Amino acid sequence: MKMRQQQLEALFQALHDKGQINGAVCVAEQGEILYQAVFGYGDVKSKRKLTLDSVFELASLSKPFTASAIVLLEEQGQLAYDDFIDRWLPNLPYPGITVRHLLTHTSGLPDYMELFQKHWDRREIATNEDVLRLLIECKPEPHFSPNEQWEYSNTGYVLLALLVERISGLGFAEYMETHLFHPLGMGKTRVYNRRYANEKIDDYAYGVVYDVWSGEFVLPDELAETEYVVYLDGIQGDGTVNSTVGDLLLFDQALYTEKLVNEQSLQQAFAPVRLNNGETFDYGFGWILEKSEKRGKSVSHSGGWPGYATLMIRFIDAGKTLIYLSNKEQEYEFDQRILEAVQQIMFDEPFEIPKSPVKRKAVHMDPARE
Repeated sequence: MKMRQQQLEALFQALHDKGQINGAVCVAEQGEILYQAVFGYGDVKSKRKLTLDSVFELASLSKPFTASAIVLLEEQGQLAYDDFIDRWLPNLPYPGITVRHLLTHTSGLPDYMELFQKHWDRREIATNEDVLRLLIECKPEPHFSPNEQWEYSNTGYVLLALLVERISGLGFAEYMETHLFHPLGMGKTRVYNRRYANEKIDDYAYGVVYDVWSGEFVLPDELAETEYVVYLDGIQGDGTVNSTVGDLLLFDQALYTEKLVNEQSLQQAFAPVRLNNGETFDYGFGWILEKSEKRGKSVSHSGGWPGYATLMIRFIDAGKTLIYLSNKEQEYEFDQRILEAVQQIMFDEPFEIPKSPVKRKAVHMDPARE
């Protein structure tokens, strides 16, 4: 264990020395923290440094939490996974979709982000109810019939958040606080729509993206190509859970017990979805499923949103956990090499410190040649 700790320290110190990491990382074994550290800034303009209590937007790493809320409602007998969602969303023009289809990305629902790009007044901040309204009014074609295929669907998880509200009678953020975050002691975790709510968290990790024209890292709100972070900021369920590495470790450890949901529920959540043709796909209820001979079974989810890259991977056979929260944009492939190096260290495999990615530059085009 000491060797793994030293290797992790060497890896992240090398990345830090080259300015190639800005975020928080936690590696745990059997619930004990093997390595935990933060690097860089929570606010690049003020040079406020990140701390272990810094709160990050989880992006799609929010999906295991949304799915957990649905599992809790199922345990309480308030829904069944094979209930049709038109029971609660009667005007939705997509028949035959069940709760299970939403959980497992097999609904065939169209992408709401494309819908908002075409039909939304970008001076307004959208909410989940607006997603539902545009689906009803515009009726974009489904991508396929329910359970015919697997296709990642943010729309499905927005509708799951609406189901939580319809069934519980609570706002999604209130339900999550009351039934998940508070019971698990996740005191710094919340559903947070900072632009929509016009509310600030003191120790917040503001995600920044690279502006090739200025050569500086800026908030995505300032660039035309990422302005959607503003007008989509009120939408919940597919993202907008915000948390810390410490709180995420509490969530991880609760899933080894029945503190949150029971063992039968976990077995269903960690089971691959079966399509109509009998084929399976390695995604459960908000979890990506993997199994390898060396590392055993793992459940994980990642997240990506302008300025943020997140991952929690739980090696449940080995009792090992990796949590990674970054708030400074860099190449996806480079992030993946960092994460793979960490996993190699965790399992005593040979590893290499990733080489620096090539810095992007603005290209000035000659209009006469277009």
